[in-house]
Amino acid sequence: MKQIILAITGASGAVYARRLSQQIVQAGAHLHLVASPHGRRLLADELGIRRLTIEALLGTPSEQVTLHAYHDVGADIASGSFRVDAMVICPCSSNTLAAVAAGTAENLITRAAHVTLKEARRLILVPREMPISQIEIANMLRLSQAGAIICPAAPGFYLHPQSIEDLVDFVVARILDLLGLSHALSARWKSP
Repeated sequence: MKQIILAITGASGAVYARRLSQQIVQAGAHLHLVASPHGRRLLADELGIRRLTIEALLGTPSEQVTLHAYHDVGADIASGSFRVDAMVICPCSSNTLAAVAAGTAENLITRAAHVTLKEARRLILVPREMPISQIEIANMLRLSQAGAIICPAAPGFYLHPQSIEDLVDFVVARILDLLGLSHALSARWKSP
């Protein structure tokens, strides 16, 4: 069973985090979930999730999910000896992007990201904020050079989306592809 870390931070885009969580579990992977305080507020503001629980986020209980505390830098996912396949920060705030680029490890999200990079595992950051300053561009470049994948939440329109869910699924499908997880979401280009 693949082990995937999903960190939720404070950039708008809680719908991406929820759909990605659901799809990771549906693909049969074990999900390690951690949300920053701003990520928890985002879930409350955008999805009405006032208290983060596995059932509140997924819509159903699941034993395939471990919910970790943001300040618990002693959690298993903070150690390089704990085997995980990949980590996604979705959505990834500019503040979190900067902290990961600087190599800080003052909370579980930045510590797990640091460990993911040092262990040469896949780290995917999904920034959603715009416009992007030169500082953020430099941070993205620094992280890309360190081995991270920058995957902006930028949906494509060639599939003729009919709903917000279609746009969300496009981005989530791209992230699932980067994680190597199978899915049935429609996001493939087909030549006319």
